[in-house]
Amino acid sequence: MPTRVCFELRVRPEMIDAYVARHTPVRADMLAEIAAAGRRNYSLFLGEGGRLVGYYETDDDAAAQAYLAASPIAAAWEAEMAPFFLDLDGRPDQAATALTEVFHLADQLAGVADVASPDPMASAPTESTRP
Repeated sequence: MPTRVCFELRVRPEMIDAYVARHTPVRADMLAEIAAAGRRNYSLFLGEGGRLVGYYETDDDAAAQAYLAASPIAAAWEAEMAPFFLDLDGRPDQAATALTEVFHLADQLAGVADVASPDPMASAPTESTRP
């Protein structure tokens, strides 16, 4: 089961256009490093005032973090990106504020299905239980 990771950063309002331009598109070598680290379904969402929310899935977030922390390609990218962010100590990929997941539709639907939908055949009368 993959781990879902969500994080938040603040882009300097005066640098939003330049930040978007740097991601349109991201350099191919950095895209390859993200994939090689094991991150997938990776998205960034930009909100009002420079609020940036990121999301990705991975099978092992600690291993993905370690891979990118050791990658010269990622280190160069993160050094180039660091000036875009407010209130950041360290590399953006290592210092972003993690968000806690409080709801996931598929997980809750699976839980409801397990409780609310017992096997219909389990309660069906059998020849030995019929009156």
